[in-house]
Amino acid sequence: MEQVKSFYETPSPAGLTGIKAWLLTHDHKRLALMYLWAVFFWLVLAVFLGMALRLELMFIGETIMGPEVYNSFFTLHGVIMIFLFVIPAIPAIFGNFFLPIQIGADDVFFPRLNLFSWYLYMIGGLVAVISLFTGDGFADTGWTFYVPFSVSTETNVSLTVTAAFILGMSSLLTGLNFVTTIHRMRGKGMGWLQIPLFTWSLYATAWVQILATPVISITLVLVVIERFLNIGLFDPARGGDPLLYQHLFWMYSHPAVYIMILPAMGIISEIIPVFSRKAIFGYKGIIISSMAIAVAGSLVWAHHMYTSGMSDVSVFVFSLLTFLVAIPTAVKVFSWISTMYKGSILMTPPLLMALIFIYLFSVGGLTGLVLGAAGTDIHVHDTTFVVAHFHFVMFGGTGFAFFAGLHYWWPKMFGLMYNFKRAYISAVLAAIGFIFHYIPMFILGLQGMPRRYFDYLPQFETGNFLAGFGGILMVAGILLMFINLWVSFRVRETATADPWGGTTLEWSVPSPPPLHNFVNEPEVLEYPYDFSGVLARAAKDKG
Repeated sequence: MEQVKSFYETPSPAGLTGIKAWLLTHDHKRLALMYLWAVFFWLVLAVFLGMALRLELMFIGETIMGPEVYNSFFTLHGVIMIFLFVIPAIPAIFGNFFLPIQIGADDVFFPRLNLFSWYLYMIGGLVAVISLFTGDGFADTGWTFYVPFSVSTETNVSLTVTAAFILGMSSLLTGLNFVTTIHRMRGKGMGWLQIPLFTWSLYATAWVQILATPVISITLVLVVIERFLNIGLFDPARGGDPLLYQHLFWMYSHPAVYIMILPAMGIISEIIPVFSRKAIFGYKGIIISSMAIAVAGSLVWAHHMYTSGMSDVSVFVFSLLTFLVAIPTAVKVFSWISTMYKGSILMTPPLLMALIFIYLFSVGGLTGLVLGAAGTDIHVHDTTFVVAHFHFVMFGGTGFAFFAGLHYWWPKMFGLMYNFKRAYISAVLAAIGFIFHYIPMFILGLQGMPRRYFDYLPQFETGNFLAGFGGILMVAGILLMFINLWVSFRVRETATADPWGGTTLEWSVPSPPPLHNFVNEPEVLEYPYDFSGVLARAAKDKG
């Protein structure tokens, strides 16, 4: 392939160099990397906070922090993980970097708006940090900001929800940009059924971002107004309705679960066929299931509210809809497994992490059915069972898919390979630690231990100790993973344009890509997962 300068080495079109070339860039790839380093920072901070919480809970009584600090820590941990990592990470990093390349475009449709989205993300994070050190300290409400406590507490809730509002606007603008880019900038000859599945997952996610984010934005603004003007929207002491807040909050926050998980599923749909050397099973079925999840997942919010006194009809409807969402999700899992069946499996770190994702996410999904049925949900509502389920889906799912995507696209983003042995060890260590961390929480929840409690009864100590030990293993695995990737910058083992044998368009350009993505006009394949050419070259090389 012709030797060309990567986007790192090429000055910006405006002639800017150095730090200005990054801070004022309109290049989607540079913005993706700016998101990457910011997300790394927030993830490490959130992991540290989560580990501090677990160390506190390993033993009965106060050990390393008091109850007020504990409440602020778990709120901050939740806000960072949800609004600064899980929701934005995959779309903002991998979506920004690879969506235009996968559809044969030079950039996103609104490059300036893309830069504005990044600044909103950074400002939102900065406001969250400022709220730590102003007023009466960081909010102690949990990341859900439930009323009436959030309108009566003396802590700095107003600034915290303002940070969440700003981050929501960043997410909404990113979704708007992606939808427009996919509709208007697909390469010559690329029809809707030639779009890679990762881009399809971002498309489904973007519609949820556009339609659901305004709901939470309005709700958070109303919380701030209530705190300042005492108008009594949500506070029952002033004639307000706290259940109204719950409806508005979950009308966004349950669709937000699919904002988190759909891009993760898109990553898995890219990795499985490449390392099975086999076309994805059920390409159209996966596309339809992505859109079905986006639609049906927006209709099930009230299953978070079974204990609030809902009517039997409402309970039946929302329980039924919750179970129906499992169908398109199962379609994806069966498609991935069917793709691997009789495939030429090439075990690599991305595939290992994808397999870990399938297992952990399946556990999370099946335990979600326990919560979707009102009869069982009432018994485990607001216990550590919910915490374990949520983390199996969000971190066992989205988190490990993020790690898989990072290892899959790292050679393309930086032109460097990493050490496979350390990658395997870190993935296995993180997975084992994760399981030992959260499985005890399922048991504790069934035994009746409430979530978010600073202290607990003696019968829960063994389970909490085991969970803390598992958390230490998990954090060690994650840190080893990041260290291994960082070491690749020192070892500098150069990656080829297509080290995995991929067939989508990002693997047809140099590693890292040039400034305008493509050296020549991209050749759009009739089917994006046709591995016949890859297999033929492999057979020829072997012969």
